[in-house]
Amino acid sequence: MHRITGRAGGDSLIEMSPTDSFNDDVNGYHQHVSSSTGSLQPEQSPIDKQQHSKDSVFFRDGVRRIDFVLSYLDDKDGERKQERRKMYEANLVNVGLELETEDKSESDDGKTYFVKIHAPWEVLATYADVLKIKVPFKVNDIPDNGDMPMNWLSTPFRLPEHIMHPEPDYFTAPFDKSKSDFFLIDDKATFFPPSVRNRIVYYILSRCSYFKDECGVKDKKGIKRLLNNCTYTAAFPLHDCRYWTKAKDANCESERYHLHKHWARFLCFYKEQPLNLIRKYYGEKIGIYFAWLGFYTEMLLFAAIVGTLCFVYGFLTFDDNQWSKDICSAEIGGNIVMCPLCDKKCGYWKLNSTCNSSWQSHLFDNVGTVFFAIFMAIWVTLFLEFWKRRQARLEYEWDLVDFEEEQQQLQLRPEYETKCTNRKLNRITQEMELVLNRTPTDLMGKLLLCWATVTLWISLIIACIIGVIAYRLAVYAAFASIMKDNPTTNLQVVGPYITPQLATSVTASCINFVIIMILNLMYERVAVWITDMEIPKTHLEYENKLTVKMFLFQFVNYYSSCFYVAFFKGKFVGYPGNYAYMFGSTLRNEECDPGGCLIELTTQLVIVMTGKQVWGNIQEALVPWMMNWWGSRKARNHPESLYSRWEQDHDLQGFGQLGLFYEYLEMVIQFGFITLFVASFPLAPLLALINNIIEVRVDAWKLTTQFRRPVAAKAHSIGAWEEILNGMAVLSVVTNAFIVAFTSDMIPRLVYMYAYQPDGELNMKGYISNSLSSFNISVIPVENRPDDDENPSWFNNSIDTCRYRDYRYPSGHEKQYSHTMQFWHILAAKLAFIIIMEHVAFLVKFFVAWMIPDVPSEVRARVKRERYLVQEYLHNYEVEKLKIQLSQNVNEECNCSPMIYPCLTKHEVLSECL
Repeated sequence: MHRITGRAGGDSLIEMSPTDSFNDDVNGYHQHVSSSTGSLQPEQSPIDKQQHSKDSVFFRDGVRRIDFVLSYLDDKDGERKQERRKMYEANLVNVGLELETEDKSESDDGKTYFVKIHAPWEVLATYADVLKIKVPFKVNDIPDNGDMPMNWLSTPFRLPEHIMHPEPDYFTAPFDKSKSDFFLIDDKATFFPPSVRNRIVYYILSRCSYFKDECGVKDKKGIKRLLNNCTYTAAFPLHDCRYWTKAKDANCESERYHLHKHWARFLCFYKEQPLNLIRKYYGEKIGIYFAWLGFYTEMLLFAAIVGTLCFVYGFLTFDDNQWSKDICSAEIGGNIVMCPLCDKKCGYWKLNSTCNSSWQSHLFDNVGTVFFAIFMAIWVTLFLEFWKRRQARLEYEWDLVDFEEEQQQLQLRPEYETKCTNRKLNRITQEMELVLNRTPTDLMGKLLLCWATVTLWISLIIACIIGVIAYRLAVYAAFASIMKDNPTTNLQVVGPYITPQLATSVTASCINFVIIMILNLMYERVAVWITDMEIPKTHLEYENKLTVKMFLFQFVNYYSSCFYVAFFKGKFVGYPGNYAYMFGSTLRNEECDPGGCLIELTTQLVIVMTGKQVWGNIQEALVPWMMNWWGSRKARNHPESLYSRWEQDHDLQGFGQLGLFYEYLEMVIQFGFITLFVASFPLAPLLALINNIIEVRVDAWKLTTQFRRPVAAKAHSIGAWEEILNGMAVLSVVTNAFIVAFTSDMIPRLVYMYAYQPDGELNMKGYISNSLSSFNISVIPVENRPDDDENPSWFNNSIDTCRYRDYRYPSGHEKQYSHTMQFWHILAAKLAFIIIMEHVAFLVKFFVAWMIPDVPSEVRARVKRERYLVQEYLHNYEVEKLKIQLSQNVNEECNCSPMIYPCLTKHEVLSECL
C-alpha cells in the first residue's frame, strides 16, 4: 500500500491495495463492491420494492452503512459527464471505498441515479491516522465535581441523562493505525461515529481526481468541481432516520429523532440544549455555534432584566419630568413660538406641539440611561470572559485542545491544493509542503482589486445613506405643509402622536431597512467571489477573510443610519439667517426636537433591529419549508418503504459550506445593536433575548427537519468572530459615552440644575426657556421665511421673536448670535463626562478580564492529567508489546544461560537481553 502523510500537503490520496480494501474481515462480514461503476451500468437486477424497505441507512445487504450519497441526472447529451463519473468512481474504488448504485427507475422522478458510498474499516483507520482523529483509550477516572448547591432548582430545565450525555467520558489520543489494539475498540463497525465517517469520506471525495492522468490536469479533482459543472447534482451524508419517528432498524441510532424531540421543538424553549448529542451528530463546528448561541442567550437574560428596570424607572418617574410639563403647559410651551424648521414650506409653530414626543423621550432619556450604559460595558466584558471559560471547557470535553496545532495543515482547501505547483521545506516540521507560486506583483494586484471592491461597495452604502438623508430633508417639508392644520388628530389613538418629525423618521427608517436588505443580497455574492479569488490556504483562513469582508460591509450597512442620527443630526444646523445646508444644496440640515434626538435614534434602532430579526426568522424558517414542501409533493404519497432515505434527504435543502457563517453574522450584527446604541434603547436586550429564544429553536428545527445533514467539521472556537466581538465591546464604550453626552440631554440638564438654576434650587424649573435662544423675526432672510399660506392661523404681526434650540446671545446683544458661556460650560461637561465614563468603564473591563482566567483550573488539571495518561499508557503499551516480542524470540536472540542469573526475574532477563 502506497501511503503519504497528511502533512505533506495532501494533494494525493492513499491508494489501497486489493488485500487492504477487499480481503479485510474486521467488520465481521465479507466486503465487496456492489457496483463500482454502477453509474454507468444501470442494467442491474431490479429489487422488489414491496419486499425491500428503502428507508434505511445501509446497503442492500443490510450490513454496510451508507456514509455518503452522490446523485446525478440521466443526461443523454452528457458524454463528458459520464466519462468524468466513470473515472471518478473508479478512483474512489481504488482508494478503498465501496459503491452501490440505485438505478433511475428506483427513484421517484425516474431521472435521478443515486450512488451510495461505504467506507470499510481499512479506509477509516488509515484516514483517521492521517487526520489525527482522537479516539478513546481509557474511561475518564477524574470524578465530576460539577454539582452545584440547590441543584434541584434546575430540574425542570434538564433533559434526560442519555440525551445530555449520549456516550461515556473517555480519555482520548490521536488514532494510530499501527496501535489499534491500544484503543477501546469493541466493535469496529461502530467505533467511528457517523459524523466522523462522513467527514473522512468527504475528505476523500474532495481530493479524488476524475481524470486518469493527473499530471496534465492537476486541478481536475474534487467533488466540489463536479458539483459546479453539474456532473453530480448533490453530495451529502444521510440523516439516520425520519425526524418524527425512530428508525425501525435496531442498529440505527435514531439521533435525529431525539434531537427533534428534545431540542428542535419550540415547546422545549426553556430546556437546556443537548450539546454533546449535537456535537456527536453534526460535528464540533455546529456544536460550538449552538453552545455560543445558548450562552449568549443566557447572558442576555441579565442585561434584559436590568434594561427593563431602567425603562420601568423612566415610566415611574413620568410625573417628575419637569421639562416635559413645561413643554406641555399652555402657559409656558403654549406661549413659546418656535422658528420654522425648513425654508418656505414650514411655518412657525408652538413648543407644546411636541408634548407627546417629550414624554416619550423621557422613557429612555433619564438618569437610568447613564447607569445602564456603564452596566452594559461591564456586562459585555463578563460575557466575553465567561465565554472563554466555557469554550475552554468545551475544547477539553470535545477533544479540541490541540486541534489548531495538529490539524491546521490538514485542513488545506482542495482549491488551494490544485493551484499549488511548488513545494518547500517547512522549517518546523522539516517536511515538504505545498506552496502557491505567486509573484509579489500578482499578490499585490489581487489584494488591491479585492479591497478596492470592498471600498467601492462601502462607498455605495454611504451614498445610499446620503440619499436617505436627502429624503428626510425633502419630505419633512412636505409633511410639515400637509400636517399644518393637524389632519391626523382625527385619527383615533395614534392621531395625536403623528407629527412631521415622527412621520419623516418612520418612513425614512423603513426605506433605509429595505435598502439594507437589497444591498445585503447583492454584496454576499461579491464577497464570496473576491475571497475565492484570493485562494486562501486553509478553510479557517478562508472563513476569516470572508468574515472580515462581510462584517465591514454589514457594519456600515446596518449601523451608518444609526450613527447619523446619534452623532450628526442636529449638530450642524446653524441658526436663523445663517443655516447650514447639505452640500451647498437647498436642503437645510435637520434639527432635533426640543426634547432631543434620542427618541428618533430609538425609533431608528427599533425599526432596523426588529425588522431584521423578524425578516431573518421568516426567511430562515418559511423559505426552506416551502421549497421542501413543493419539492417533495409527489413523494409524500408513497408508502414509507418506497420513499428511500437518500431520496428523502435529496428533497431537502443543502446547508452549504457558509450556512453557519450567516448564522454567526446575524447574531454579531444583533450584538452590535444591543451594545453600540443600548444607551438610547434599554429594551434592546429584551428584544434580543426574545428573538434568540426563538432563534435557537428555529435554527435547530430547520437544521433537523429542513436541511440535509451537513458534513461534520471540527472547530475549536468561534474563530474570527471572537476578535470582532472584542472590538465591538471596546467601541460600545465609546459610542454609549458619546450618546449620553451629545445625543441625550442629560448633561445640559445637569449643568443647568447645578450651575444656572436662577433660584439656586436643585430642580429643572425654567430649563426649557433657558435652553432656547431668541431671534428677531424681522431680520430673517426672505429665502428662509415661510410662505404666507404656511403660517398657522394664530400667527400675527404682533409676534416679533421666535425661539430655536441653541445657546446663543439674543438680537441686540453686543455678541448677538454667538455662543454663550453656558454653551462652552456644557461642552466642557460633555467632554469631561466622556473621558470619565470611558476611563471608568475600561478600568472595570480590564480589571474584570484580569480577575477571570480564560481557562478554569479544573480544566487545566484535566488537560494535564490526560496528557500524562497518554504518555504513561503509550509507554506501558510499548513495554508490553516489547515483552511479547522478546518472549517469542528469546530462544533465537538470547543465548544467555538462565543459570547465570539465578535471582533475576523474567522481566529483568529480557531487559538485559534487550
